[in-house]
Amino acid sequence: MTDFLLELRSEEIPARMQAGARAELEKLFRAQLNAAGLEAGDLTIWSTPRRLALIAKGLPEATAAVSEELKGPRSSAPPQALEGFLRKTGLTQDQLEDRDGVYFAVIDKPGRATADVLAEAIPAIVRAFAWPKSMRWGKDSASSESLRWVRPLSGIVAIFGEDLVACEVSGISAGFATRGHRFHCPGEITIGSASDYAEKLRACHVIVDHEERQSIIRDGAAKAAADAGLTLVEDEGLVIENAGLTEWPVPLLGRFDEAFLEVPPEVIQLTARVNQKYFVVNDSAGKLANGFVCTANIDAVDGGAEIVAGNRKVLAARLSDARFFWEQDQKKTLAQHAGKLANITFHEKLGTVADKVERVAKLAEWLASEGIVPNCDPALARQAAELAKADLVTEMVGEFPELQGLMGGYYARAEGLPDAVADAIRDHYKPVGQGDDVPNAPVTVAVALADKLDTLSNFFAEDMKPTGSKDPFALRRAALGILELLNANAIRARLFGVVNQAVSLRKLHNLTIADDVLQFFIDRLKVQQREAGVRHDLIDAVFALGGEDDLVRLLARVKALQAFMATEDGANLLAAYKRAGNILKQAGEVNGAAVTSPPTEADAVLLAALAAAAPAASAAVAEERFTDAMAALASLRAPIDAFFEGVMVNAPEEAIRKYRLGLLSRFTGAVHGVADFSKIEG
Repeated sequence: MTDFLLELRSEEIPARMQAGARAELEKLFRAQLNAAGLEAGDLTIWSTPRRLALIAKGLPEATAAVSEELKGPRSSAPPQALEGFLRKTGLTQDQLEDRDGVYFAVIDKPGRATADVLAEAIPAIVRAFAWPKSMRWGKDSASSESLRWVRPLSGIVAIFGEDLVACEVSGISAGFATRGHRFHCPGEITIGSASDYAEKLRACHVIVDHEERQSIIRDGAAKAAADAGLTLVEDEGLVIENAGLTEWPVPLLGRFDEAFLEVPPEVIQLTARVNQKYFVVNDSAGKLANGFVCTANIDAVDGGAEIVAGNRKVLAARLSDARFFWEQDQKKTLAQHAGKLANITFHEKLGTVADKVERVAKLAEWLASEGIVPNCDPALARQAAELAKADLVTEMVGEFPELQGLMGGYYARAEGLPDAVADAIRDHYKPVGQGDDVPNAPVTVAVALADKLDTLSNFFAEDMKPTGSKDPFALRRAALGILELLNANAIRARLFGVVNQAVSLRKLHNLTIADDVLQFFIDRLKVQQREAGVRHDLIDAVFALGGEDDLVRLLARVKALQAFMATEDGANLLAAYKRAGNILKQAGEVNGAAVTSPPTEADAVLLAALAAAAPAASAAVAEERFTDAMAALASLRAPIDAFFEGVMVNAPEEAIRKYRLGLLSRFTGAVHGVADFSKIEG
């Protein structure tokens, strides 16, 4: 068994593409080997800014010989059929086997040397490689047939054991030579085998293992901060990105002018992160400090002093821009900024952002005044909604769109607006995704709900619903956000009426819109609650009764039902319900009892149990005592079991049969007062 090394060296591979490139290399390599009858086994895939490397351990020296059997024509078939089969197989008639009047060809294929398989696989892998963006280069680049790669491909190392795998791709021949660090060791390095590849590169200031580089950056940045009495603000995405930008990472701490700390900390962090790939640090009080950690790609003789000085100058220029935006934006009030929203189209069918703001403001005010969002001042809700999108036209958000909402909150506070308004502007986009904070301040909740309800309802009204995996307007995310807000704050909203209110602000009064949106909410609720262990069929069982559009109430009812179905009484009652349903379905229409008194004790016991349980369950549901409603249903379990065991429902006497069918109809009706058990699986 022999190890194989493949290195594809090029100009700088963007950091964001390296993880995908590693996965693509593994996929293509396995596919090529599998097609040749080889098992790739365990692979090690590494990347640096200038190379992709693959090591396959324990490959056989050759593929196994195989025997392939092909079925041909019958021996009695016309000569033309036999001639065609012989041409296809390359055999003569005397080499065929006649099995019960049918010709078979048995073709033995000898094994191939693995090195030959690899020599064919490497060019195929390189040419088939899928990059998000690629380019052609050199004198042949005018031809569409020339090689495309993320950046110009400059070298290939392909070694099987200690032998070269001779191959060539677009004029680049495989060899034993690679190159080390661009500055520390720019000359050629001769690789002997897969076993010495990583260490030879390390000796030349290249750490080829991307995960090792990540660890160096993660630990080194934390240490550099700690040595200065600071704490690194962890950022795993930045760790991975810096590892993709360096072959010999050296984290270094620098300082910037404290005067920049007057700018909001999120702005400083985003400026450092996005523009310069720097980490930021906090002081002992947990506040942002005037420090940063950059990642050098060389081991500088001065300990990195010049590198830090250069990075400090660049960061200072960026922070100066940010401070300018911060100061310029505050020269206007948020209301003045909001005046420009009329120039921005929200959607061609839904008007401008200013139009949306006006709808959201009216809806937020209505949610507060109707008491749907408790303890919410309608005037503050309207004011916050009117200003919530104003920061979209500020210089700062123009530079950093990620700060929308957040900057509006800062500007509102600086302007002296009420804290409730500033907080609502800051947080009204939340929750953005799973795991995001869910607001609980009343004004924020009102604006956040109104914003998402307006988006969802009006895109549905224009028949722009999500289809399959396509959701260009993030309506699924909006629905999940609404569900999170309702559940986390126990908001009792009749969604049918709320959605109608939202669309009526555009003078639309189509009740089917509310029906569609409500069903969409139920579908999203199933997805959301699945992770919490709530069964989707139980949600259907409650929703199918109709009229249940208070999702907080619906979910409480579903959870009580799930607890009941986990008991023996629940399981047996479900079985009895389905049995009763089948009998009633076969019997057709039930016209009621034709006798005045129960024929047997079992009939009488069930009748009495129904007389007690049905109103008790109905009253409990009306008062939202859902556990009590389930207990009322549980009281029917023993009487219905005894009924099925002790009587014949389809008695020969028509009057008794009708009476018992009527009892079963009352039984299923009592159960339906709590949930539609026909929707429950099991």
